[in-house]
Amino acid sequence: MVRIGGVDLPNNKKIEIALTYIFGIGLTTSKQILQKTKVDPNIRTKDLNDEDLGLLREAIETGGLIEGDLRRIKFLNIKRLIEINSIRGRRHINGLPVRGQRTKTNAQTRKKNKTNFSTRSK
Repeated sequence: MVRIGGVDLPNNKKIEIALTYIFGIGLTTSKQILQKTKVDPNIRTKDLNDEDLGLLREAIETGGLIEGDLRRIKFLNIKRLIEINSIRGRRHINGLPVRGQRTKTNAQTRKKNKTNFSTRSK
């Protein structure tokens, strides 16, 4: 099993799709990384050689924020909204849609999965 960026990539998927398992890398970014490193996007993850893996690791680690760093920044942004008591922060606390969607008929998933936010003040 190949491990890049702290994530185990699936063996039987094409490397183009397998890279999207890393938080912060989508299909477009995956294609750009493969084009930059000149790795065949149709090759399976298990068939990669050590040289290709080294190139991919280097490109991903220098390319931008992924996994833990990106999750931390995302969490801190939400925490900041809550601390300044903005409308978006209050909607996060209440488990409601944040970006102006209607709640009378839709938003069942967001309303149903209410969990207490760890920084919620009572």
